[in-house]
Amino acid sequence: MARRGGRATSWFNGETHPRNITASAVWLCLCVFFYSAAEAGLYTASDQIVLLTPENVESVLFNSTAAIVVEFYASWCGHCVAFSPVYKSLARDIKEWKPAVDLAAIDCAAEANRKVCIDFGISGYPTLKFFHAYSKADSTGQLIKGFPRDVRGLRHKIVDKLGTHEEPWPPACPPLEPTSQAEIDNFFETNSVHHLALIFEDHNSYIGQEVILDLLQFENITVRRILSTEEGLVTKLRVTEFPSCHLYYRDGNSIRVKVTNEARTFYSFALQRLPGVVRSGKRPLDTTGPITDNTEEPWRPFNKSRVYMADLESTLHYSLRVELAAQTIINGEALIYLKKYISVLTKYFPGRPIVMNLLQSVNSWLQNQTGNEVSYKAFKEILDNSAQAPNNALPEGVRWVGCQGSQPHFRRYPCGVWTLFHVLTVQAKNSGSSDPQEVLSAMRGYVHSFFGCRPCAEHFENMAQESMVEVNTLSSAVLWLWSRHNRVNNRLAGDLSEDPNFPKIQWPSPEMCSACHAVKNNGEHRWNHEQILSFLLSYFSSNSILTDYLEDESQILAKQMEKHATQQLALEAKKRVERKARETLPSPSQPTVPEQEEEEEEEGPQDETVTDEEEEGAEGAVIAAAAADEMEGKSSEPTPWAKPEMEVDRGQRQANRKPSIVGMRMRDLQEDIVDLDSFVNEHYKAKALRVAASSRVKQRTLQRKEEQEAGPVFGLGMELDTGLRMVGLKPMESDFEQVVGQQRKKRDLTGQYFGKDAEFSHRGRWMSLLSVGFSKVDISLCVILYFLSTMCLLAMYLFFKKHLRIRRAKFALP
Repeated sequence: MARRGGRATSWFNGETHPRNITASAVWLCLCVFFYSAAEAGLYTASDQIVLLTPENVESVLFNSTAAIVVEFYASWCGHCVAFSPVYKSLARDIKEWKPAVDLAAIDCAAEANRKVCIDFGISGYPTLKFFHAYSKADSTGQLIKGFPRDVRGLRHKIVDKLGTHEEPWPPACPPLEPTSQAEIDNFFETNSVHHLALIFEDHNSYIGQEVILDLLQFENITVRRILSTEEGLVTKLRVTEFPSCHLYYRDGNSIRVKVTNEARTFYSFALQRLPGVVRSGKRPLDTTGPITDNTEEPWRPFNKSRVYMADLESTLHYSLRVELAAQTIINGEALIYLKKYISVLTKYFPGRPIVMNLLQSVNSWLQNQTGNEVSYKAFKEILDNSAQAPNNALPEGVRWVGCQGSQPHFRRYPCGVWTLFHVLTVQAKNSGSSDPQEVLSAMRGYVHSFFGCRPCAEHFENMAQESMVEVNTLSSAVLWLWSRHNRVNNRLAGDLSEDPNFPKIQWPSPEMCSACHAVKNNGEHRWNHEQILSFLLSYFSSNSILTDYLEDESQILAKQMEKHATQQLALEAKKRVERKARETLPSPSQPTVPEQEEEEEEEGPQDETVTDEEEEGAEGAVIAAAAADEMEGKSSEPTPWAKPEMEVDRGQRQANRKPSIVGMRMRDLQEDIVDLDSFVNEHYKAKALRVAASSRVKQRTLQRKEEQEAGPVFGLGMELDTGLRMVGLKPMESDFEQVVGQQRKKRDLTGQYFGKDAEFSHRGRWMSLLSVGFSKVDISLCVILYFLSTMCLLAMYLFFKKHLRIRRAKFALP
C-alpha cells in the first residue's frame, strides 16, 4: 500500500503478521480518539527512544560519542504505526548498548519538523538511517535499506553497522571482532578484571557480539568471542559445543558457564550475576555475608521467593494515610477512581479479619457518599475507626520485609504497589471476577490521580493507553501487569533508583522459574506464557503469603484505642484553650460586647478582659490573678457578666432581657450566691476595653476613695466591704481617662451614663435599680417581705398607740 501526501511516499517491505495488524488497528484507534497524542507522535519518553526536534537534532546526531540509529516517520502513516511496536521493543532489547549505540526518532508529519526531514533527504516513511559516532555537521547518515521488521533482524543490522564502523570508533564500544589465542594468553598482563568470558561460536553467529554489548555497562568482566576455527584455544579449553561460554582465569584454568539454554539472554544474565560484577557507577555487592541496610530499622531476613503480608499492609498504610492525604478535597474523577480502588481492595485483598472489616467499613461509607466531593479529613476518620467499631483496624506505620532496600530511598513503597496489584489480579482470577479489567482500571485510576511520582504515573498511563484495551480475560490481565512490570524494570535498570543489592531484571529469573524461559528455533529467547501464568498464580496466591513480622492483632487494637483516647483528651484540651482564648482576647472587629444566648443566660458577652499593660501595680496583679482563677474554675461556661443596652431605641429589647446594671454580675439560676469579688475584677477589665473601642461608651473606673468628687448626675456604686459585704450608692467620677493609670488604694466601682440618647424613663430606671443581680423570684420575695414588714410595723404602731391611750386614760382618773 502506498499513500501519497505532498512529496512524501510511504512504503513497507516484508511480511505482514497478524500481530502487527492488531497493533496497527489499536494505534489507529488511539490516533482517532486521542488526536492530541497522535500530534505528539508515535513515541514518548517512556519508550527509551530519543525524540528529535529542530532544537536538539544537531546536538544528538553530530559529534556524538555513540552511534545513532534514527527512524524518520509520519504519524499518519499506517506502516509507521505498525512498525512502532517493533522499534520500541528494539529499544528495550538493546538498552544495555546505549553507550555505544542509541535509538532516536522524529515525526516528519509535524509542521515544526518538516524542514529537518527535508534537510536529511527523507522522501518516504518509515526510513532508518545510521549515524556514526562523531558524525560531521554536514552528514546525512547512512541509509539502512530493506531493514527487517523484527527485533532480531534489526539488532543484527546494528551489529553489522558497528562492525564496519569507520574511525573514530565509539569510545565505549569494545572490539567486536574475533579474538586469537595469543591475545587471550596475554590478556591478564594488561587487564585487571576479575573475569574473562569467552564465547565460542561459529563465524556466522551474532551471540558473541551481542553478549559483548550486553555487558558493556558492567565492570570487572570482559567478554570476547572465539570462533570455532581457533583450534589451539578450542583444544586447550576442551570446547566441544558451539555456542558455549567459558570463564578463563589468570592461572590458565577455565570453567564452563552452565545455563538452561545456550543463547544470548541466558549468557548475559549469568555473566551479570557473577561475583564482583557490578554495573558501572554502582557499589559492589557484598556476597560474603547477609544483606544489611543503612536505615535506622533493623534488617529483616526474608525469602526472596515469597510474598509477605507485612509489605501489603505497609503499602495500604502508605497509600491511604500518606498518598491520599496530599489531597485535602477529593472530587470529580479522583473520587470515582478512589471508590474503584477501595472497592477492589475490599473484594480481593487477602488481609487479616481486622483489616478486611475496616476496608468494608471504608468502602460502605465511601459508596454512600452521593456528593461530588469528600474531604480527606472525613475519609481518615473512617479509616482510623473513630467510631470505635469492634475489630476494625489498619496497622499504622510501615514494616517492609520483602520490599526492603539497602537505602531508605530504594524499593519500599513502589515495590509494595507492584506487589499489591499483582496479588489483586491473581485474586480476581482465582475468584472468577466478571470484569477482566476491574483491577487494572482501578490501578490505572489510582496511579493517575494519587501516585506521588508523576513521571512514573505518566509512563504507566502511556503503557495503559498503548495496550490495556487488549486485555479481555482474567489470565491476560495477570500477564499484562507482569509484562508491564518487566518493561518498567528494563527502563529503570541502571538508573539511580536501582538498588545495587536488588538489580532490576526480567522477572522471574531462570533460577526462580526455569520453565518460564524458552528459546525459539532461531536461538532467540522467548517467554513461555503458560508457565509464566502458572508461576504467577502460585507465587501471588493468598495461600503463599507469609505472615512473618506482622504485629499482633490485639496490640493493633490496643494501640488504636489508646490513640483515640489521646486524641479525645487533646481535642478537649484544645476546646478549653480556644474557649479560654475567646474569653480572654476581645475581637478587634467588635467594639461592643456581643449579644448571644448561652445556657441559661440570654446575654453572655465574652472576651471581657484587658491586657497586662492595663493592669498596673500590685492591685492590677491581684485583679489578673482573680480573673485567671475565675476562668480556670469555669472554663466550660460563658462569661457571666452582662450590661443592659442604654439606648432608647433598644428599650423594647430590655423587656425581654434579664435586668442588669453597670458592674453587676448576672445571677446564676442554679446558685443563690453572687461572687462580688470575681464580678468586680472581671467588670473592671471589660470596662477598660469598652472605653478604648466604643464611640458611645459607658465609663467605668477604679479610683482612690479620697480622689472621688461629688457631682454625678446619677449613679449606682457598689462598695465591697470585706467584713460586711454591703452594697450602697457611691458618687461617680466624671473623668475616667485622667485617673485610669493612677495608683489605687481602695477599689470602688462606679458608672456614669452620658449622651443625649442615654435617657431612661422613671419607671424603667427604678425597675433596673431594683432588679440588679436578682431573678424575678427574688424580686417577688423581696416585695412580699417588704409588704409583710410594713404590715407588721403598722400593726405594732397601732397596737402601741392603742395601749398608750389606755394608759393615759388610767393615769387621768382621780
